[in-house]
Amino acid sequence: MRHAVNIPLAVTADDIKDSTWINILIFALFVGVTLVVVLRASRNNKTAADYYAAGRSFSGGQNGTAIAGDYLSAASFLGICGAIAINGYDGFLYSIGFLVAWLVALLLVAELLRNTGKFTMADVLSFRLRQRPVRIAAAITTLAVCFFYLLAQMAGAGALVSLLIGIDSRLGQSLVITVVGALMILYVLVGGMKGTTWVQIIKACLLIAGAFIMTVWVLALHGFNLSELLGAAVETAGNPQLLNPGLQYGVSEASKLDFISLALALVLGTAALPHVLMRFYTVPTAKEARRSVVWAIWLIGAFYLFTLVLGYGAAALIGPEAIKSAPGGVNSAAPLLAFALGGPVLLGLISAVAFATILAVVAGLTITAAASFAHDIYANVVRKGQVDSAGEVKVARRTVVVIGVVSILGGIGAQGQNVAFLVALAFAVAASANLPTIVYSLFWKRFTTQGAVWSMYGGLGAAIVLIVFSPVVSGKETSMIPSADFAIFGLNNPGIVSIPLAFFLGWLGTVLDKNREDASKQAEMEVRSLTGVGAEKAVDH
Repeated sequence: MRHAVNIPLAVTADDIKDSTWINILIFALFVGVTLVVVLRASRNNKTAADYYAAGRSFSGGQNGTAIAGDYLSAASFLGICGAIAINGYDGFLYSIGFLVAWLVALLLVAELLRNTGKFTMADVLSFRLRQRPVRIAAAITTLAVCFFYLLAQMAGAGALVSLLIGIDSRLGQSLVITVVGALMILYVLVGGMKGTTWVQIIKACLLIAGAFIMTVWVLALHGFNLSELLGAAVETAGNPQLLNPGLQYGVSEASKLDFISLALALVLGTAALPHVLMRFYTVPTAKEARRSVVWAIWLIGAFYLFTLVLGYGAAALIGPEAIKSAPGGVNSAAPLLAFALGGPVLLGLISAVAFATILAVVAGLTITAAASFAHDIYANVVRKGQVDSAGEVKVARRTVVVIGVVSILGGIGAQGQNVAFLVALAFAVAASANLPTIVYSLFWKRFTTQGAVWSMYGGLGAAIVLIVFSPVVSGKETSMIPSADFAIFGLNNPGIVSIPLAFFLGWLGTVLDKNREDASKQAEMEVRSLTGVGAEKAVDH
C-alpha cells in the first residue's frame, strides 16, 4: 500500500525566492563562525611544517574526519544526488567508485607515503630519483589535478548559491563564483593547513549529520520502506528505467566504454589525489595515517549510502524535469529536496552545509597546489634548498592568490556542468599523471628518473588532450563550448586510454634508460616505507 506523502511534487526555484533572506542569514552566520575558527587556528603558523602540515598535530580520528571533509566534495553532495535523481542506478555508480577507491589508498599508499614523505607527493617521488626533473614534473601534475578539481567545486558553488539567493543569470552566477574564490583565498592565506583542517572537520560533521537527517526524513515519508521510495521515484519520473542499469552508460557501445573508463578513473584516482595525499603528513606517525584512512572509509561509506536515498528521494518528491530546469540544473537536486522536506530553514541549513563542503575542499586544494609550487619548485628547484621556512611560506601565500584567481576564471567557464562529472575528470588526470609513478617508486626497484618523467608528462598530456577533444568540451548542447565541434575522441572520460598509457610509458622509459639510480637510496626508501625507521627525524628537520 502506498503511504501518503503530503509534500508538493513540483518544488521549483520560484518557491525558494521568498526565503532568500533566511538563506543569506544562515549562509553569513556559517561564514562568520568558520572565519573565527580559521583566525584562532592561524596563531601558530610560524614554520613551513605549521603552514603545510598543521605541525603534524592531528590524531588519526581527527585527520580521518578531515579527510572525509576534504573528499566529500560538491561532487558527492550535489553532483551524485543529482546524478541518481536523473539517471538512477547509473548515478549511484559514482558513489560506489568513490568509496571502493579508498581501499586502494589504504592498501597501497597511505602508510608508505607517510613514512617516506615530508610535505608533498614530490618528496616521495624524489627520495631515490633525481630531484630537479621529478619535482618539476610532480609539481606540474599536482597543479593540473588541483585545477580540474577546483573547476568542479567552483561550478558547484555557482549553482548552489545561485539557487540559494534566486539568481538565474550567468552574470549573477559568475559574481557568486568570484565571492567564493575570494573567501577561499582569505581562508588559506590566514589559516594554512591547520585552519583548513578544522574547517574540514566541522564541515564533515555538519554534512554527514545533515545528510543523515534528510535520509531518515525521506525514508519516514515512505514508511521506512526502500521499495516504496523507489516506486515513488519511478512514478514521479514516469520512467521505469530509473531502477535499471544502462540509463546513462548502456545506451551505446561508446557509453559502455565510458563507464569502464569512469570506473578506472574513480578507483585509481583517489590514491593519487595530491590534496588527499598531503593529509597524511598532518599526523605524527604512520600508524595514525593508517587510522586516518580507516576512519575516513567508515564516514565516507555511510555518507554514500545516504546519497542513494537522497537521490531517489529527490526523484520522488521533485522529479527529474523540475531538477533539470532549476538554476544549477542537475546540481540543485539536494537543495530542492531540502526545501521540499523542511522549507526555507532546512534549505538554508543544507545549503550552508553544502557551501561549507565547497569551501573546505577548495581550501584544501589551494593549499596543496601552493605547497607544491613553493616547496617543490621554489624551495627545492629554484633555490636548491637554500631558503628558510618564512621565505617559503611567503611564496606559498602569493601562490594562493594566483591559484584563486585562475580557479575563479575556470569556474566561470565551467558553469552548468555536473560537478560529479567534472570531478571524475580530475580523478582521471590524477590516475594518469601520478598513480603509475607512485606505484613504481614504492614497489619497483629498477624504476628510474626517466621512467618517472615519461609517465607523469605522458599520462598528464594524454589525459588533457583526450579531454580537450572529447564531447565534454565541444560537440554537444551540454558541452563547455556548445557552439563548436572538434570532438574527435568519442568518450567523455579519458581514463581507459590515458591510465594504461602512463603505466606503459613508466615501464618503457625505465627499460630504455641507460642510467641507474642510487641502489643505497632505493634500499633506504624500501626500509623506511615499510618500517618507518628514520622517517620521524627526517620529516621534522
